[in-house]
Amino acid sequence: MKMTLSGSLFMMLVSSLILAQSTSQNPETKRTDGTCFPVCDLVKELGAMREKQGAMETRLKESESQIVELKSKETPRVAFTATSGLGRGGAAIGPYNWDTTLVFRRVISNMGNGYNVGTGVFTAPVAGNYYFFMSHHAGGKHIASLTLIKNNELIVRTYDHRSSADTADNGSNAAVLQLVKGDRVYVRLDANAHVWGHDLVTTFSGFLLGKN
Repeated sequence: MKMTLSGSLFMMLVSSLILAQSTSQNPETKRTDGTCFPVCDLVKELGAMREKQGAMETRLKESESQIVELKSKETPRVAFTATSGLGRGGAAIGPYNWDTTLVFRRVISNMGNGYNVGTGVFTAPVAGNYYFFMSHHAGGKHIASLTLIKNNELIVRTYDHRSSADTADNGSNAAVLQLVKGDRVYVRLDANAHVWGHDLVTTFSGFLLGKN
């Protein structure tokens, strides 16, 4: 009896299902070229993908570490400028019989909040190399003497002697200091000295050059 076309198609479908079932029960059926089919190829591809993923995760962790390191090396913004606070008309400060911390009461800028307007003292918020500058105007009736102090150490001084001929002078000085966090820097008005407290010429400034 001849098999109809629909019957032939049915037999081919059944044969395909049997073959597929046989393959799934024996996933590592060998090809003629010696490779397993089809699971082995998928396993190899999956392994390669995992290797790539691992390499990407490693690079990502390295990038994150580099970002953290760069952030730790960033230089924070620390800078200040303050003046006497006695206006542009000014007034004499001193002389006193003792050394006095000169308090600059008019703050122009204070990034990082290192300068204390109540005490006149700058306290380093971070360790690093700092630049400091002080200036003054003074008459000739008394000596003019300002000293930049780091903690209890005398660093630099601006000075002018008493004079009846030269009745008005300006003076300034500067220093670069290596500070640790918490170091204190301020300007001292020395005993028996005076300055003219003018907001444009009697000033104290400092800023962070870079972290150590």
